[in-house]
Amino acid sequence: MKIGIDIRCLLGGKRTGVEEYTLELLEHLFATDRENEYVLFWNAWKLPKCPMDWNRRFSNVRLASFRIPNKLLNFSLWYFRFPHLDRLIGGVDVFFLPNLNFAAFSGRVRVILTAHDLSFEHCPETFSWKRRLWHSFVNFRRLALRANRVIAVSSSTHDDLVEYLGMSPKKIAVISSGISERFRRMDRNDPKLIEVKRRYSLPYRYILFVGTIEPRKNILSLARVFDALVADGEASDFELVIAGTNGWKYRDIFKEIDRLSSGSKIRFTGFVRDEDKPALYNLSSIFVSPSVYEGFGFPPLEAAACGVPVVASNTSSFPETVGEAAILVDPLRPDDLLRALRELLRDPVLREMLSRKSEECATHFRWQQTARKMLRIFQRRIG
Repeated sequence: MKIGIDIRCLLGGKRTGVEEYTLELLEHLFATDRENEYVLFWNAWKLPKCPMDWNRRFSNVRLASFRIPNKLLNFSLWYFRFPHLDRLIGGVDVFFLPNLNFAAFSGRVRVILTAHDLSFEHCPETFSWKRRLWHSFVNFRRLALRANRVIAVSSSTHDDLVEYLGMSPKKIAVISSGISERFRRMDRNDPKLIEVKRRYSLPYRYILFVGTIEPRKNILSLARVFDALVADGEASDFELVIAGTNGWKYRDIFKEIDRLSSGSKIRFTGFVRDEDKPALYNLSSIFVSPSVYEGFGFPPLEAAACGVPVVASNTSSFPETVGEAAILVDPLRPDDLLRALRELLRDPVLREMLSRKSEECATHFRWQQTARKMLRIFQRRIG
């Protein structure tokens, strides 16, 4: 069987949720399956920033690279529904899109699509007008209806597909994402901890947030709660570390935080290298994810795998991923978050109990299992 995979989502060189999903899934998929042939489609005028060595490490993987101007290709795929991507790469039995993008296919090919979330439907007000326009042109609804199978990364995303797109549940398969084994509790004498602490000028004790700096992540609410804890003396020995790249309206978030009395105790690390993330989590005292909506949410599970007590929102996918090992709060009620953090700061026994539960919870999400389930979907659909 010949399987085509769209890897255009990797060309930016970032490693946010979609990129993490694609890189880890493909790595474990190729390590698991040595029988089927894989053709990886990418298109970029410049050389990609992401590693492209799968074809050298796995004999059944090859790259199908093109240098068509992206705007021209996207317009043609949107307006003319051409070229058919499966035929462009030489013809395949199955074509897999790990993320939505402009695409068109011939009538014969089986199409598998992963839906990470429906945030553009669920909370469009948290997107810039350019991103809303992009989603409108890509037309996820049409792409999902063309797909033979849609993979939902959580039951929450499954329910959103049914509610917002009216999809039949029979067409959707829930396959949870995984957590890399590099996220684990580290020895306190590990030199990597000192290296990362110095590289990002991290404080001795800190509460951590990891994610793109944008309104949907609810960072301002977290910053205001932290400000109240500092004012009360509850977090006088702590700082708040916000790790991640700048997203939509990040300047407004920076301005608001600068106005807080505890603004000097709130640090922005900017981009964190992938190899530094396990140490970043291990050095933290508490991890907080107050996001309004997430289709899966990697950072809370990554922190949990490192044995860090987690506070997360009680919405979307969080209850099914970290629910049993975290304190869940209403992201729209700052008082809930304030009480949860205050309780954790005061009670070391509670922190230790959550730490143990967190590690156990993370063991249920492994990429090997995700890859095996995905392979069965490919084989079942072609059969």
